[in-house]
Amino acid sequence: MSEGGLRPATLDAARMPSVSVRRGYLGLGSNLGDRRARLADAVARLPARGVRVLRSSSTYDTEPVGLVLDQPEFLNACLEVETSLEPPALLDACKAVERELGRQPGGVRHGPRVVDVDVLLLGDLQYVSERLTLPHPEVRNRRFVLVPLLELCPDLVLPGGEPLAGSLAALGGGQDVRLAGPPLV
Repeated sequence: MSEGGLRPATLDAARMPSVSVRRGYLGLGSNLGDRRARLADAVARLPARGVRVLRSSSTYDTEPVGLVLDQPEFLNACLEVETSLEPPALLDACKAVERELGRQPGGVRHGPRVVDVDVLLLGDLQYVSERLTLPHPEVRNRRFVLVPLLELCPDLVLPGGEPLAGSLAALGGGQDVRLAGPPLV
């Protein structure tokens, strides 16, 4: 007991909600319209969805990869973020931002897009559902992701300890990536 006979307040940890804030990385891309403005708009909308943007990589002009190669070049960047959202809610937040900026669901896979906001990594989570896999299954294979991601964190490792710098070094030719401009924030 303290002076005056009052007990100090105690908190029952079992009754308090646990809110874990995780650091993660998002990939941004656009190849239609004012590409930089679209990426900047995405960055500006994320905080209202529970995603705090800590830093942005530079922006990079990148050639299309995947199933549709005959389309305009992309502008890509990566963001370092913090959020207490769980993976499905973070994906929902990213998809909501895409819709707000005019992306229609169900477009051509790897086709032209107004904006793309991909969840790449979320802390050391390994997560698999029908809608989302973390780490992103292509994070090791896409130069347009690895270059800006490693700009933000050169020593970044995947859950399990695999350094991403080794993935970049192992990529063959192709997937042209050129510095386009300064960070978005």
